[in-house]
Amino acid sequence: MATRQKLMRAIRVFEFGGPEVLKFQSDVAVPIPKDHQVLIKVYACGVNPVDTYIRSGTYTRKPLLPYTPGLDVAGVIEAVGDNVSAFKKGDRVFTTSTVSGGYAEYAVAADDTVYSLPEQVDFRQGAAIGIPYFTAYRALLHSARVKAGESVLVHGASGGKSVGEKGIDVIIEMLANVNLSNDLNLLSNRGRVIIVGSRGSIEINPRDMMAKESSIIGVALYSSTKEEFQQFAAAIQAGMEVGWLRPVIGSQYPLEKVAQAHENIIHSSGATGKMILLISFD
Repeated sequence: MATRQKLMRAIRVFEFGGPEVLKFQSDVAVPIPKDHQVLIKVYACGVNPVDTYIRSGTYTRKPLLPYTPGLDVAGVIEAVGDNVSAFKKGDRVFTTSTVSGGYAEYAVAADDTVYSLPEQVDFRQGAAIGIPYFTAYRALLHSARVKAGESVLVHGASGGKSVGEKGIDVIIEMLANVNLSNDLNLLSNRGRVIIVGSRGSIEINPRDMMAKESSIIGVALYSSTKEEFQQFAAAIQAGMEVGWLRPVIGSQYPLEKVAQAHENIIHSSGATGKMILLISFD
């Protein structure tokens, strides 16, 4: 007698478009991990702006339809592929990517995108780590090469700033299509704008860079090598273990309310903390 395939709740996208294309289903087959993959019972999944770009079909990389969104999950290893040695069933983990999608009760991920979650960090916090913290590390230390004593501004949709006579050494820019021209005027001599987010085009005057010999540097987390990901992970895990790295949680949504989460992450300004989906509660 054939073994009945286990089913799960998950979000499926069958066409690119607005938040309404996020379809909640309760009869999705639980994926099976292969070779260097692990199956994770998902307790929480981070919601990132990039999830909305992918869903809308405007991102540079489009998944094959249908697909399940979600990259940053936190949970417990349920099963491992034949060639996995770093993890075992029962391990608490978080991810920076998934193979099958994180908006689901179970997710498959490649073992080199999975990291141990320290006991003092809960699953909600674990789901807040992946893309935001790894991108921040790459932007500040790898791309900007920030040094002790330098000033840093993390710039979102907040508009004009007063920064004093010296200017800012490093600007981490979250909305370059709105802020980039102004950023160039805020920089110190040899200051750097690190672009980690943009939703369109913008016109700038190159002369604003010439006098200060400033730089504009783009950052894409997935340009990182496997070795760089491991370096970022080691620093972030160390920060969690000693206690100075504590993700702040913002809005929390059940899986069924994911469309509202996608609406809010783009249109709600001034939000504090990481937006997450709560998947499992046992």
